[in-house]
Amino acid sequence: MAISVDDAVPGPVTRSSARARRGSTGRVRSGIEIVLLAVLIGSLLFPVVWMLQTSIKTGQDIYAVPAKFFGFDVTLQHYKDVFVAPGGGRSDLSGSFLNSVIVAGSSTALATLLGVPAAWAYSRFTLKAKKDQLFFILSTRFMPPVVVVIPIFLMYRELGLIDTKLGLVLVYTAFNLPFTIWMMKGFVDEVPSEYEDAAMLDGYTRLQAFRKFTLPLLIPGIAATAVFALIFSWNEFVYAIFLTSSQEVRTAPPAIAGLIGGTTVNWGLVAASAVVFALPVLIFAYLVRKHLVAGVTLGAVRR
Repeated sequence: MAISVDDAVPGPVTRSSARARRGSTGRVRSGIEIVLLAVLIGSLLFPVVWMLQTSIKTGQDIYAVPAKFFGFDVTLQHYKDVFVAPGGGRSDLSGSFLNSVIVAGSSTALATLLGVPAAWAYSRFTLKAKKDQLFFILSTRFMPPVVVVIPIFLMYRELGLIDTKLGLVLVYTAFNLPFTIWMMKGFVDEVPSEYEDAAMLDGYTRLQAFRKFTLPLLIPGIAATAVFALIFSWNEFVYAIFLTSSQEVRTAPPAIAGLIGGTTVNWGLVAASAVVFALPVLIFAYLVRKHLVAGVTLGAVRR
């Protein structure tokens, strides 16, 4: 069979064919990335979905074998048990949630109230061994809570702060304050000091210039810092379990952990308690979402 020259020698690769090959390769790569991302998101959200389903299942459906993902009976009795005791009245869990709100909210507010002026002072003033002081402040967060809980317990026993809300507020504030100072110092550094200098030329004192001109610009940073401080105080377990013993003072994390034990576990009540426990932080983060995004990205682009 005779072969022509055109059949033996391939023609030149045109720009359109190369673009088509690159386009097909890009589509395949995008498809693989989408599949991997979907698998990752599914694996991350599966425990959350399972917790939500368990909180609204009946006891029979919770222990069903094989597990029921669909077609189960829906009930809100577990959420009622979170707030209402079996004999009527307020349940112990609802009191623990209220204690968490008081302790976490107070410690976050106190850490913010003390940390923002301290961060401003470290940013604006020249101090002796300022870097060493900042490192010492940060070093208080190096050790995990379980390492220092025994010395704190002994100090609290001498001061009469064991099993008190004030004791939890103080220890949470002490551990949130270094984080607040370091976070807010970065935000204060991004605000030009010339604003305060110009205000002082107009007759304002330094504190007035800080309050009227610098502080409003720090609201995104304060919101971002407050969210992280609230999350630490809200989720903290070690101090809450070691420094409290009565139901009147105990916060939600050890109270929920106390539901797991014995011969039988009411997993519906545990799941409903976990859902209710997660809601306040999610609501707070949603309310400050605009400031949170601005605070997290503040300083990412240098001017």
